[in-house]
Amino acid sequence: MKFALTFLLTSFMTALNAATPPPGASSAFTSTYPIVVLARQLFEAGEFAKAEKLLKEGGVTAESDLKPRTELLEVIRRTRLDYPTTQAELLDKIRADIPDATAKDLQRWIDAGYVTSRKIDGQLKIFNDEPKNLYIFCQEARSRMEAKKPKETGGWQLIDHLGQIVKEAGTSGKAEVLPVKHHVNFSLTVPGGTEGMKTGSVLRIWLPMPQEYRQQKNVKLISSTPEYKILAPSAVDHGLVQGAAMRTIYFEKTVEDPAKDQVFAINYEFSSYAYCPELKDSEVQPLPSDFPPEYLAERLPHIEFTPEVKKLAGEIVGTETNSLAKARKIFHWISANIPWHAEEEYSTIPSICNKALKIHTGDCGVQSLTFQTLCRAAGVPTRWQSGWETKPSHNSMHDWCEIYIAPWGWLPCDPSYGVKKSDNPKVRDFYFGHQDSYRMIFNLDYGRQFIPPKETFRTDPLDSQRGEVELDGKNLYLDKWKYKMNFTTTPGGI
Repeated sequence: MKFALTFLLTSFMTALNAATPPPGASSAFTSTYPIVVLARQLFEAGEFAKAEKLLKEGGVTAESDLKPRTELLEVIRRTRLDYPTTQAELLDKIRADIPDATAKDLQRWIDAGYVTSRKIDGQLKIFNDEPKNLYIFCQEARSRMEAKKPKETGGWQLIDHLGQIVKEAGTSGKAEVLPVKHHVNFSLTVPGGTEGMKTGSVLRIWLPMPQEYRQQKNVKLISSTPEYKILAPSAVDHGLVQGAAMRTIYFEKTVEDPAKDQVFAINYEFSSYAYCPELKDSEVQPLPSDFPPEYLAERLPHIEFTPEVKKLAGEIVGTETNSLAKARKIFHWISANIPWHAEEEYSTIPSICNKALKIHTGDCGVQSLTFQTLCRAAGVPTRWQSGWETKPSHNSMHDWCEIYIAPWGWLPCDPSYGVKKSDNPKVRDFYFGHQDSYRMIFNLDYGRQFIPPKETFRTDPLDSQRGEVELDGKNLYLDKWKYKMNFTTTPGGI
């Protein structure tokens, strides 16, 4: 029965994915309904209370207008969660790292733009990940913090791993080298006593699941608790990505005791190879005549060929006509001009690329989508990839992408890792066209529907790395549940 249901849903997903690509954004940001447009302008201007009042009290002229209004109210609520901190509270956080920091220091750093903040109903509110961005962008604050908390040295080093990949690929002549076996335990918990959860409530859970894809192999689900209902198959890459482009494992559970934690856990393993093909500008070939135009097109609101984007892409690539060389120039530009910083939840951002080009900072997904937008505007096909980075020194959610260059096909690019500091040019530009061994790929596109479909406003309508939760047909946002990911990695394992 599971197989038959999965087959039918996969067929549905293949047909759905062949249609116009979904925006990967809330309808709050794509709606043209006048009340939503005006409320959106108020929201972007920091007038949250006025926007909420308009959305709640303005008349509804059509059923289709209700969804974007409801979603914009939720976007406003989520944004408040992203900006919960006062200046006094941030100063207390900073003093844990810099005991002699003063209110004048903080005001100076805020005035200089080092602290991520926004005005909400006339009050300055601080981003919940601060002082992380402060320490990234303010040399003074970082130096004072490191004087009290020196950086740890030694241990596993990424740059050494990249050198080993380049050496092994050159010696063996193989593109896929240095496999690492991953064993993963992932759990998502809806706490007992969660508002609205009662005896007989139905929880629907989608947990991300690794794809079988080129350098990622031997994906095996070992166990699940409780028993899963649907394991989506890996996506199929026939021109356009078909099937489960965002792969998940789906649970459905009727709650017996709402006072108890509801835990959903999976245990799986896979092998990830480094991918390091030999790339030469002189060997680049034209795109196939039947290449899908979707990967060269706009995808509003996050990939938009604004006049600014077209102008910038032209300035970066200049007179270059070689597609590999054009993409390399854009990769270098992103690395030099869009530094990483901790970012808001994607569900609250109206247009990711437009935001990045306005403030010239962004996290990995923002850097990736900006790279993709500029590449497409310059005539180089791109597509999204995401999952987790699984390095022994650090693991976290991560986004990157691929470019299509004939004759090699799809090549991984990680604008967030960018140009590395190395005397070896193959290591320095490694993340342009290559990938390390410590990756877990969940998604071969963004914003795609799950198997089975999830119709409510997702916690992340663009990405899928932590899971999605519904309680009695209503989405539960991040503030209502928690997740945990544990990795064991073994070099050489297959």
